[in-house]
Amino acid sequence: MRIDIITAVPSLFEGPLSASIVKRAMDKGFVEIVIHDLRDYSTNNYRQIDDYQFGGGAGMVMMAEPISKCIDKLQYQRKYDEIIYVTPDGKTYNQQCANMLSLDENLIILAGHYKGVDQRIRDIYVTKEISVGDFVLSGGEMPAAIIADSIIRLIPGVLGDETSALSDSFQDNLLAPPVYTRPSDFRGNKVPDVLMSGDHNKIENWRYDEAIKRTAERRPDLLGD
Repeated sequence: MRIDIITAVPSLFEGPLSASIVKRAMDKGFVEIVIHDLRDYSTNNYRQIDDYQFGGGAGMVMMAEPISKCIDKLQYQRKYDEIIYVTPDGKTYNQQCANMLSLDENLIILAGHYKGVDQRIRDIYVTKEISVGDFVLSGGEMPAAIIADSIIRLIPGVLGDETSALSDSFQDNLLAPPVYTRPSDFRGNKVPDVLMSGDHNKIENWRYDEAIKRTAERRPDLLGD
């Protein structure tokens, strides 16, 4: 998989994409992440990528020309399955969306900044608009990193245990059950006996029941009817 991220602040990706699972996935060749500094595509000597919005109002808008130049160049080099724009008014991201995107081969993620991007970029290029929640951040860089991380860990071979991702929260619309490790007795709080029984059927049934219980208590909306 290849993920191209277009951003006004490329330095914000240095931490999230340079450690842990994402870094190992890149080192092993499972994914290629390319960060594009939008200022490299500016149309003037000032490396300007934003301007005042027509009609007045507070906040600057990311200009259409630099973004279009970057996307045009990328699309000339390869075919992209999705061009994603991260924005507060996009569709709320969830595990099912991550699952689908992990099956793609090439993705572009456009990280908005300032007051957002010129609407014409959204109309002409963007195929999917995603929000990571009902709140506003200083830019789309962190959401872009979140989306990339959630996709990459689902690529076969990235995680050491292939079944690990399948037991995560939100797979099958359930939250994950409680988990325990050593010691078996911590300050008088003991690990449930069933987990020490060695009976895998009983353990799986317990985990399923606990997942339903936790989901009902914390996210009943996921259970539907």
